[in-house]
Amino acid sequence: MTKEEIIAAIEEMTVLELSDLVKELEEKFGVSAAAPMMAVGMMPAAAPAEAVEEKTEWDVELKDFGAKKIQVIKAVRTITDLGLREAKELVEGVPVIVLTGVSKQAAEEAKEKLEAEGAAVELK
Repeated sequence: MTKEEIIAAIEEMTVLELSDLVKELEEKFGVSAAAPMMAVGMMPAAAPAEAVEEKTEWDVELKDFGAKKIQVIKAVRTITDLGLREAKELVEGVPVIVLTGVSKQAAEEAKEKLEAEGAAVELK
């Protein structure tokens, strides 16, 4: 008899017949179909959460240049080594990524320089 035939036979049984079958199987094989009850104090400890990998590369995004646009352009030039025209176009295109894939320290330094000139900056 295949599994499919057994399943087909069980599908045709009534609830009472299934109950009797379960009891007979429990007696025949010495098992219980009931789920075991566990005391609350005996619950297994949760596995420790895996360590979250610390981010190693950061992007510096200029959200707004604020009231001191010229000073922000100068700051962008010192951070990125862009020329005046490129830095101006970059700043005028806010929101824009100024630096990508830099270390946390370099990202924080760039953020400090830009915020000192009144720009709104976000690290990603």
